[in-house]
Amino acid sequence: MEERSDDRDAPLREETRLLGRLLGDAIRECSGADAFASVERVRQLSVAVRRDGARDALAQAKQALDHELDGLDIDRVLDVVRAFSYFSVLANIAEDRHQNRRRRAHRLAGSPPQEGGIAHAVATVVARGVPPETIAAWRDRARVDAVLTAHPTEVQRKSILDTQRQIAGLLAEREGAGLDDAERAEVDAKLHRRVLQLWLTGMIRLARLRVIDEIENGLSFYRYTFLRELPRLALDFDREIAAIAGTATQAAPVLTLGSWIGGDRDGNPFVNADTLREALSRQAAVAIGRYLDETHALGAELSLSTRLVQITPELLALGEKSGDESVHRSQEPYRRALIGVYARLAATAQSLGGLRAPRPPEVDAPAYASPAEFRADLDVIAASLAHGNTRSLADGRIARLRQSVAAFGFHLATVDIRQNSDVHEASVAELLARADVHPDYLALGEDDRVALLARELAHPRPLASPHIAYSDQTKSEMGIFAAAADARRRYGPDSVKHAIISKATSVSDLLECAVMLKESGLLKPGGPGRATSCDLAIIPLFETIADLRACDAVLARAYAIPVYREWLACRGDLQEIMLGYSDSNKDGGYLTANWELYLAQRRLVALHTRLGLRFRFFHGRGGTVGRGGGPSFEAILAQPAGSADEGFRLTEQGEIIAAKYSDPELGRRNLETLLSSAMLAALDPRAPAPAAEARWEKALAAMSTHSFAAYRALVYETPGFVEFFRASTPINEIAELNIGSRPASRKPSQRIEDLRAIPWVFSWSQSRLALPGWYGFGTAVENWVRESGADAASREALLREMFSNWPFFRTVVQNLDMVLAKTDLAIASRYADLVPDRALAERIFGTIEREWRRTASWLFLIMGASEFLVSNPALARSIRNRFPYLDPLNHLQVELLRRYRAGQADDKTKRAIHLTINGLAAGLRNSG
Repeated sequence: MEERSDDRDAPLREETRLLGRLLGDAIRECSGADAFASVERVRQLSVAVRRDGARDALAQAKQALDHELDGLDIDRVLDVVRAFSYFSVLANIAEDRHQNRRRRAHRLAGSPPQEGGIAHAVATVVARGVPPETIAAWRDRARVDAVLTAHPTEVQRKSILDTQRQIAGLLAEREGAGLDDAERAEVDAKLHRRVLQLWLTGMIRLARLRVIDEIENGLSFYRYTFLRELPRLALDFDREIAAIAGTATQAAPVLTLGSWIGGDRDGNPFVNADTLREALSRQAAVAIGRYLDETHALGAELSLSTRLVQITPELLALGEKSGDESVHRSQEPYRRALIGVYARLAATAQSLGGLRAPRPPEVDAPAYASPAEFRADLDVIAASLAHGNTRSLADGRIARLRQSVAAFGFHLATVDIRQNSDVHEASVAELLARADVHPDYLALGEDDRVALLARELAHPRPLASPHIAYSDQTKSEMGIFAAAADARRRYGPDSVKHAIISKATSVSDLLECAVMLKESGLLKPGGPGRATSCDLAIIPLFETIADLRACDAVLARAYAIPVYREWLACRGDLQEIMLGYSDSNKDGGYLTANWELYLAQRRLVALHTRLGLRFRFFHGRGGTVGRGGGPSFEAILAQPAGSADEGFRLTEQGEIIAAKYSDPELGRRNLETLLSSAMLAALDPRAPAPAAEARWEKALAAMSTHSFAAYRALVYETPGFVEFFRASTPINEIAELNIGSRPASRKPSQRIEDLRAIPWVFSWSQSRLALPGWYGFGTAVENWVRESGADAASREALLREMFSNWPFFRTVVQNLDMVLAKTDLAIASRYADLVPDRALAERIFGTIEREWRRTASWLFLIMGASEFLVSNPALARSIRNRFPYLDPLNHLQVELLRRYRAGQADDKTKRAIHLTINGLAAGLRNSG
């Protein structure tokens, strides 16, 4: 019998109620019956406001809720805010567990592989008739990287995340079969204690995060998920490929991890050579610590005796080389070999990070010179196990450990170094002037700059001298490149591989970065008796709309420079290109940013195909739709054909890291989604028919023009808009939050242009407008449909056709649907009331409100729907259930902002504001 939706969701409702009841018990126990009663009254009234019913009854409920909230003193406000915030945290746990539960139910029922899984991706490409050799060749050349970035919009503290994991673990234990009444009561008691612990844990940080704190927070997710799940997923994927191709792959891992934490200097004065060294040292400690634990466990498992198994001569030699002379292991060759492996790892830990092994080694041994040496010893053990009656043991822990070493090396994750092109430009100008090459590089035009830099880059002579004093900025820049060179020698070439140039607008931006690489020995010009080498990939980041439109022309000109082509040649003719989603959105609005990103990729695919060059895109996606977020699977499949032929890199940012990877099962699923989408995008591209595509693109290009004009007119051309934005959102209060080490703006100004995309989007999501995720779409569609001389009915039909048949447009519209479902104009209007200039507030909010209604109307027409999220009932249910717990937080945030800005700046009021910011971010499951 088919399972009903109500039956499927019953466990979710039960766990949500249980956690809510336990939270209520904690409030009553710690804050008293009055506090609990106040929280419960607010909850009941807020639920009543959101309940379907007669307009008069809803108005009465809303009036009663407002009266209740306005009557709270500051101490009770803190209780209510914390209660609703923590309920959102607990509801997230229940929802994440329910996702895992539903996937297990599908597997147990023998359902077909679900979309997003590797089994589904492999089955799809095989069914499409893709030859096995083509599949195997793609696997061998493709690389997929998830890159954790130094954009710490994660508003939750690590202490909160750790407690959430403990609660989730206890819920899983409670659900397990076979518990008797006493055992279940014991689990419930533990759950009560953990929820009580959550209630008594401060939600906000008392001090601003340092870069070292960001490094440690980032490493948590390796311990939670990556170290365990990534090797397992990689092995499963390669087994699927081997089953098709007939042979196992010998290629490097297809799925690896990267990080910006400790190396991203763009706008962060606290990132320097020392933070890069610290990041890599801490990463190495985590990786080698894992290997030590796994090697010890492997030794405990492989108690195999030579009297019962056959071994290879190579394993015997490895055991003899270990120096282990224990009589107890004289007939246990695997343990003897692993004694030596463990000792060498312990020496490696000491040499790389000054770390002591958790268990002292039993013999003395030299450190491994490289991860490849360690992997070679593991290969000897695995090859010996692969014979005779030990064959199945080769597929267990040893296989996962070998895969871990291949993926993580001694560096754990590749740390990218990133800097703004303006900083490179200033540093290179100083180096050229102090070396008497050119007195005023900054005064040169682009052609002269390129010619000068190309000459310098062909010359082996360095510009810098240890006998010359340079500015602090230039010293810092040279220092981080020198630290990168040192890291590659210590941890291996995969430790630092990418130099990313923010705000890349010209060829000289690329060449200036190359000069900095050359000064540190990371780029060596060719010549008589000298081979060209370029150790780091030079990656331009195209961010604004203008940059995206010019990106192919910039790269084409770079490729015409002989020295640049030489660098590419020594890197396998592979160019990596980063595309900025969040800044392009802030610059041009939602629809135009998406369209220009699509066009840029298509032009770049054509350019590299024509020149016979390889390329890989690096998608700088944020968590929210306004920053290029949304479901990754659909977004990747919606990109132009050919864009994933070499795989891709993708940023994972802020609270999205915790949402995706703090739970191992969810983390595995999200990694699997990246891998399967890359495979399908490369081998089963969803390309529409050329004739239809031409019509659709012409229509969307026209709509983008209208959208760009509407968005720019509001954000950059409306007098008073900056004042409206800063007064009607908590942007200034967000800037005070201790959620990251970098300032909210790149420069000390009030301009939108200088504000980072993270706080820009974060602020609008708090006020429940989410403007960056939709503004301009309604005007774009309406103006295009109603253009003079146009047949409106046929154009509306074309829009529906585009939604049905064009994956790119469908993804744009579905993300829009999701954003609009989370908005609330009534609540947003309360924030607009905070603007002192009432005429300004009414004028600008009126413009925004009309555009929202226009956008929603056209969205429904395109989708053939009458309400939001018709095609995603699970998300609709989640949002609907959360609104009663978000509304009071918004109401209180507005009132607290009003008091705070009027001069009530005591610590409790300020803390309450920051708690509402955290609580809303947790409830909406996004920040920046």
